[in-house]
Amino acid sequence: MKPKLIVIVGTNASGKSSLGVALARRFDGEIVSADSRQVYRGMDLGSGKITPEEMAGVPHHLLDVREPGEFFSMADFQRLAYEAIDGIVSRGRVPFLVGGTGLYVDAVADGYILSEKAPDPAVRERLETFTTEELYAMLREREPETEVDPRNRHRVMRRLEKLEAGDDHIAGRESRFEVLKLGVTWPREVLKARIDERLERRMRAGMVEEVRRMLEAGVSPVFLEKLGLEYKYLTWYLTGRMGEGQMTEELSRAIKRFAKRQMTWFRRDPRIHWLDMSGDPESEGAELIEAFLRS
Repeated sequence: MKPKLIVIVGTNASGKSSLGVALARRFDGEIVSADSRQVYRGMDLGSGKITPEEMAGVPHHLLDVREPGEFFSMADFQRLAYEAIDGIVSRGRVPFLVGGTGLYVDAVADGYILSEKAPDPAVRERLETFTTEELYAMLREREPETEVDPRNRHRVMRRLEKLEAGDDHIAGRESRFEVLKLGVTWPREVLKARIDERLERRMRAGMVEEVRRMLEAGVSPVFLEKLGLEYKYLTWYLTGRMGEGQMTEELSRAIKRFAKRQMTWFRRDPRIHWLDMSGDPESEGAELIEAFLRS
């Protein structure tokens, strides 16, 4: 029998991390974080990384596993997540995969069969000479039906690298787990308010200083910009590309656009049970998990 894996997905500011902790505590679980930016050390406020206090004693995996600037791919995430989940299962505990990076979630939960080919540094160096718009035009020419976000430079470039290497598709899917997927969402206006409140709270907590420290420590502005959202706009602000008011306003809008794209990704999956956040999502989720673990 396949090990059982509980997945909790949602947008930025949806409350998925706190719900994951509450449910993991109920079911003697451990959490594997599925977030493409929380893998980097020192990127705490900007990525919305859960704090040790918020973990409430629940072990978390795949946080702080790379230094800023180091390359980290979906294949890297999948490999480390498999190792973490195998360890959780071997300890007789319940694995939870919690996060908002849909591609990372699906790579593990659905068992993407991926190439082990590493990026070609020469190809990457050549692609870096083009603007994001030019790169996306190149991608559309090669792959007209691409679903890659045209604003996400890293994803566009990585897709072009894979095409250049002849590694142009996911070879297949073979899930290692029996999976229960739970979703966390809010009505649009409520989510917008939560995003603004969360952004203001993180700004007060020192998010600007976090990015300034990384720049002063020698982290490349280009790397930070590639991470998008908070790291991109705060880098632009700190390097004089935009003022504070413009930065805050545009960042807020960018996070909301990103949350919309996250929901578009997750809504494609009919297997996700969407929890009623206006009711008692913890009890609702617990009831679904109990039935799943008994089955």
